[in-house]
Amino acid sequence: MSAASITGAGNIAAAPAAGVPHRRMITLSIMLATIMQALDTTIANVALPHMQGSLQASQDQIMWVLTSYIVASAITLPLTGWLCGQWGRRRVFIVSVIGFTIASALCGLSTSLVGIVLARLLQGVFGAALVPLSQAVLLDINPREKVGQAMAIWGAGIMVGPILGPLLGGWLTENYNWRWVFFINLPVGLFALWGIARYLPESRPGRERLDIFGFATLSLAIGMLQLFLDRGQQLDWFDSWEIKLEAAAALVAFAFFVVHTWTAQGVSFFDRSLLKDRNFVTGLLFAFIVGMILYGTMALLPNLLQSLMDYPVIYTGEVTAPRGVGTMLAMIVVGRLVHRIDVRAIMALGFGLTAFALWQMTHLTLQMDANLIIVSGFIQGLGIGFTFVPLSTATFATLAPVLRHQGTPIYSLLRNIGSSVGISIVQALLTRGADTAHAQLAATVVPGNQGLVNLPSMLDPGTTTGLAILNAEVTRQGALIGYINDFSIMTVLTLAAIPLLLVMSSPRHTPAAVVGAIDADEAAAAVEVPH
Repeated sequence: MSAASITGAGNIAAAPAAGVPHRRMITLSIMLATIMQALDTTIANVALPHMQGSLQASQDQIMWVLTSYIVASAITLPLTGWLCGQWGRRRVFIVSVIGFTIASALCGLSTSLVGIVLARLLQGVFGAALVPLSQAVLLDINPREKVGQAMAIWGAGIMVGPILGPLLGGWLTENYNWRWVFFINLPVGLFALWGIARYLPESRPGRERLDIFGFATLSLAIGMLQLFLDRGQQLDWFDSWEIKLEAAAALVAFAFFVVHTWTAQGVSFFDRSLLKDRNFVTGLLFAFIVGMILYGTMALLPNLLQSLMDYPVIYTGEVTAPRGVGTMLAMIVVGRLVHRIDVRAIMALGFGLTAFALWQMTHLTLQMDANLIIVSGFIQGLGIGFTFVPLSTATFATLAPVLRHQGTPIYSLLRNIGSSVGISIVQALLTRGADTAHAQLAATVVPGNQGLVNLPSMLDPGTTTGLAILNAEVTRQGALIGYINDFSIMTVLTLAAIPLLLVMSSPRHTPAAVVGAIDADEAAAAVEVPH
């Protein structure tokens, strides 16, 4: 939901921006809430392997900690404007902060996989509104001449997450335990809540209508699709009746959504007019692809570094932090280029850099140092920064202003769905690829293999001890092959997406109003990695 639509939904009353009292305290309070949410996008990522051991979860199961948040956030985000219209923006902000803080505490207290997944679902539900609400408030409380400064502050808060998140998450996990990556939200959330409740003025509800049937069928389709993807590998896909039912439920729910949307005469969750804009439809496809690539990569790296390469958790945070730095630098540059250069050329550069970084990751070995991880991460960060802002600009450049209110949440929704689908797919491919590689390598570890003759006696495959040690090494090598296969597939997917840029049109002059209409969540996503 765009900041503009949230502002409009609330029918803000009140004083002109220049006369808003306590502007500094309002800014501090809402930015604390924003930083809390932005920091949480990366702070938990490096702790995933530790959570896996503590909660006795498999590698594919621990990914539910990521996908549950993304799916809940994706489903809830489009409701933000309607909720503000029903109950007022201040109440929605307060409830969101309270819910996010309590959910963070529940995450830290969880003792089982089911418990933390449910808590993460709550985090996604309550956290979805924080970033777009914070931008909407800043736009309202600042006079026109200070909007640029306010957005700079807001952008800096968003960028704290990808830069400091891995470092802080690694430090907390190393010196305390993984639970503190969630407990740290408690004091921040309480202070933000106090400031918002005390200083933020209320908006007047606007009583907007909601297409409940459309929202319900789309939510059901997304939820069933995610269950299908998350549990498919574990239950051997269509050999399981559960997987068959989940696939059928997703298809039926989506079919109902499509038919309802196509025949609806009144309020519809998805405006059919959006499909008439070529740039918007193509932008949705790109948003889905970018979500898959970005979140899929970041879901793989922490486990690879900690489980296969034995990196300490704090060092994992240090070597993955340059990705956020690269994104920040690219966004600073692209902000100056987007009005001067064809946005398709900038996006092509971004996709090219991302593909090059993924290609570099296909050269990973278990004996190498961290330089390749740092350099490839920084380059991918540059690619992300050169992709997101031009993509948002091109997507909405030709869309009628009256449709942006509908278009921005759908755009964010597609990106979030791409993220969750990407995580599930790369994890399923990793598991299958590692198992296949293990079987192929293990077939060569037999007493008659001449390549094993000169091994030390402790590695003799004819002994139980030697065979166990060799099997452990084969497992590591097979897992590495699985990771490399995933990075290879994402490289090809990224390169294959570049020709689609020709389908989009690039207006010679991109109106400033279009850039200003870019969804708050989209701007956050430009520097965001998995929750």
